[in-house]
Amino acid sequence: MNIYVWRHNKTYHSHSMIEEPCLNSEFYLDAIAIVVASSLEEALEKLVEQKQGWRVEDLKAHPCTVIPIDKAGVVFTELRGAIHHL
Repeated sequence: MNIYVWRHNKTYHSHSMIEEPCLNSEFYLDAIAIVVASSLEEALEKLVEQKQGWRVEDLKAHPCTVIPIDKAGVVFTELRGAIHHL
């Protein structure tokens, strides 16, 4: 089994990025999908089963992180709005 992670941030999306994949049918600024599955195909099937607008063809075109779950590791970290001090 693996963990499949897709993330797409469109916060600074512009017309020059018109060919960029759109992972979900809803308007979004930041889309994250995390799925546990045996294969990429199964992960995509699980997202479709949710009927929440996930677009399979665009998910296939967008890079995803694959994390095997047979050993310890960090799955996800994020800092939003961090202010970096000198």
